[in-house]
Amino acid sequence: MSDIPSSTKNEIVRIHWLVILVVICFACKPDKRGEVEKKPDLFLPEDLEATLWAESPLFYNPTNIDVDARGRIWVTEAVNYRNYNNDSTKVLHHEKGDRVVILEDTNGDGKADDSKVFVQDRDLVSPLGIAVIGNKVFVSCSPHLIVYTDTDGDDKPDSKEILLTGFGGKDHDHSLHAVIGGPDGKLYFITGNAGPHIVKDKSGWTLRSGSIYTGGSPFNLKNQGNMKSDDGNVWVGGLALRMDMQGRGLKVLAHNFRNAYELAIDSRGDLWQNDNDDQVVACRTSWLMEGGNAGYFSTDGTRTWQADQRPWQDVFTAHWHQDDPGVMPAGDKTGAGAPTGIVVNEGDALGKKYRGLLLSADAGRNVIFGYHPQRLNSGYDLGARTNFITSLQEDNPGYVWNDSSDHKAKDKWFRPSDVAIGTDGAIYVADWYDPIVGGHQMQDATGYGRIYRITPKGKSLIQPSIDIGAVKGQLAALKSPAINVRYTAFEKLKSQGPSIIDKVRPLLQDENPYHQARAIWLLSYLGAEGRAEVERMLSYQEEDIRLVAFRALRQTTSEILPYAEKLAADPSPFVRREVIIALHDLPFQKAKPVLLSMLDRYDGHDRWYLEALGFALSGHESEIFPELIKRLNPKGLGPEEWDEKLVSLAWRLHPVSAVDDLKARAGASSLPEAERSRALTTLAFIHSRSAAEAMITLSKSENKEVAEQATYWLTFRQSNDWYSLLDWSKTGINAALEQKVNAMKVKRGRILDALMPLDEKKWNAQDMAKDPIGGQMLLGLVAEKKLPEPLVPVVEALLIENPDRSVRIQASLYFKKPGSDISFSIPSIMKMNKDALTGKSIFSTSCATCHRVHGAGMEVGPELSLIRTKFDREGLLDAIINPSAGIVFGYESWTIALNDGQSFFGFLVAEGDQTVIIKDLTGAKHTIPKDRISSRKKLDKSLMPEPFALGLSEQDLAHVSEYLMTLK
Repeated sequence: MSDIPSSTKNEIVRIHWLVILVVICFACKPDKRGEVEKKPDLFLPEDLEATLWAESPLFYNPTNIDVDARGRIWVTEAVNYRNYNNDSTKVLHHEKGDRVVILEDTNGDGKADDSKVFVQDRDLVSPLGIAVIGNKVFVSCSPHLIVYTDTDGDDKPDSKEILLTGFGGKDHDHSLHAVIGGPDGKLYFITGNAGPHIVKDKSGWTLRSGSIYTGGSPFNLKNQGNMKSDDGNVWVGGLALRMDMQGRGLKVLAHNFRNAYELAIDSRGDLWQNDNDDQVVACRTSWLMEGGNAGYFSTDGTRTWQADQRPWQDVFTAHWHQDDPGVMPAGDKTGAGAPTGIVVNEGDALGKKYRGLLLSADAGRNVIFGYHPQRLNSGYDLGARTNFITSLQEDNPGYVWNDSSDHKAKDKWFRPSDVAIGTDGAIYVADWYDPIVGGHQMQDATGYGRIYRITPKGKSLIQPSIDIGAVKGQLAALKSPAINVRYTAFEKLKSQGPSIIDKVRPLLQDENPYHQARAIWLLSYLGAEGRAEVERMLSYQEEDIRLVAFRALRQTTSEILPYAEKLAADPSPFVRREVIIALHDLPFQKAKPVLLSMLDRYDGHDRWYLEALGFALSGHESEIFPELIKRLNPKGLGPEEWDEKLVSLAWRLHPVSAVDDLKARAGASSLPEAERSRALTTLAFIHSRSAAEAMITLSKSENKEVAEQATYWLTFRQSNDWYSLLDWSKTGINAALEQKVNAMKVKRGRILDALMPLDEKKWNAQDMAKDPIGGQMLLGLVAEKKLPEPLVPVVEALLIENPDRSVRIQASLYFKKPGSDISFSIPSIMKMNKDALTGKSIFSTSCATCHRVHGAGMEVGPELSLIRTKFDREGLLDAIINPSAGIVFGYESWTIALNDGQSFFGFLVAEGDQTVIIKDLTGAKHTIPKDRISSRKKLDKSLMPEPFALGLSEQDLAHVSEYLMTLK
């Protein structure tokens, strides 16, 4: 190289070292997954940026996060996730139990560089919630709420206490979720509907909540609705709860959720939640009113929404019982997904335009939704929803779907399990990271997880140094955007009493209204002087000040009636509604005058106000309604001339005393059809013999629409609330069906008669196998192993070809069909040519008999209009080819046999004290008296037929998947 110029030599050396570096980089590349695959771009507002703050192996499978006063992130891991579904020998597994991990950015470079295990405990099996409050760490892991206390500050627990126990949902997504500290010094939390929840608080008060829901795990086998708690109320399903730090004073704030994953409370005391669905159209985000019924089950928890869905209702309306009195408005319909963490950003570090931003994570949709809620009458309008943070481009202009890209597939692995605000004001997003979500499965065997940090673009956010042991530091911490940090400060300041009033007062002038609200709550706890200052705020001009002042006084004083009387004529319907809710806790006669004065101010249209009135008047409807008629109808007009105010109150209260008036409205030819329908619906919610008899009369109306709807309500109500009110066999309802059943019973008796000739048995068995009712009876015999063996070859082919789809599919569980040994290759299908129009045609003939798409098809199985937002193509194909691998909650199949020979097969949608209801695969609902059941069995297989049963090929599946993946 002596003849080569010096500059050239230097260039050769430079290139040589570059090559070496490249080789080293490739050699060091992790073999489990490349960086591009692990780090899809996150799309968020242009003035913000996302950085990867932490990732495995610092921690694994994050389910929930919280922030301490030092700005550290605490993580609950679910490594031992659903081991009944996931082979622990093939996935990451912690033999000593799941863990709580502390992450810290020690050098301030915006990335975590230190990780330590706070606790590992065999009692932790997929914990779903964490709250760090001072030196106490609350970990939510059904059946327990556990408190670990670190007395000496060495980041190791010195004691462990089972604060509460008895929550359902062990190793289940629909279980106990995270605790958060409220602005009032109370703890708030939520639990899903995997009950029963039978929990005694530290003062001895017992909560009892349940529903018809079982399944999802081997630990969730027994549950029931219609259980009363010690307060005399029937609470149902998932619950929003409040208690003090010691686990006393447990109170239900709202109920009847499916699986609201987390509860958010802001500094004004407003509650927010997001809830999951059974379908792929009905997830939601909502403001939560105290006393609210979220509407998932029937009011007593004995029926699913499928049992209650009216023929004219869409899925979302039926799913959350939105047309039922006593149910709160559902909020924003977010569609398909799997909602998880939720929080309100009350800080200004991201910019003032993001102050008050409600952040709602949806792991199924790969997104954090953003809202700026605004007051509307006495409730909230969430406003326009934005995809605030997402890994997907498909909502961006010019985006073209191309799921053949490996990078695109990995974009859908972003599964935000939680979202929190740090002490620095940044948004922290925990990412579960997996190709699927829900169904109690996981496919990422490495347990990989990550946490993103969202900050203003080009701006460095600094973790504040907070001396939580000094008053100055406590006041600074009270202003923290991290919710449990400010809660810790609140508790420390409150303990010092009136001596700190002068130091708290300046916060009342703070530019940030959330800081003002925190000061009001605190002052109400600082003795007589502090309370007196808050009392004066009831006269302030600002609506928020009056609202928070009343809420604070309600928590800190036992006599709220003077405050209620003062605010009874408040110009704000939101404030008045809050007062109405509070009056529910007072003796009725004491509260009645104030309630009536606020009832006068009801505008006839505000649903939140109406529900608050119904809540406050609960148990006194028949007593108050005649007085309301006199008060609101001074001219004595007939029921046909009632105004909207009185009509809506009659609907919400539905008292027995209104039966005759409602009957008159339903039959009044002078009223529009919609008003007659509303009167019928109101009548249907009255639990009395007089209401049932009035409905029978209306079922014979000359008006066709009235007669048909009244007949529907009679058929429906005789299966539940009205079951014991009448002798239904004497009403003539369902007489034709009973004749068909009796004819098939005769044939069943013949094939079981030992003296009957075999040929005679065969003829009767063949007749039964060709008939829907008879076929179901035969399958009942098969399930109970009572069908004579010589008759099996006679009936199996006929049952597989039975005209009733429910019979055909059930037969496929017992009899081998041609083509049942066919296997399908997902990789092969993925590579095939696909045509959406061909797929649409195949879907309409083979799938639409159970599934609905954009209003077309049957609502037997889940709605599929937005299935592409929940699955990528591979996941969708897996769900089609292996339907029993992850059965959707609520779609488990049952066989119920009766002692008279009848048999029913389908979804169990209701179970009361006297009846159960099965919904079969035609969508028909069958009411079964419990005293006639001889056996019942929950099947392991999905009701959804495997592709070969529908005659579908791999090419057909390629076309169908293309159709579903391109639906808009």
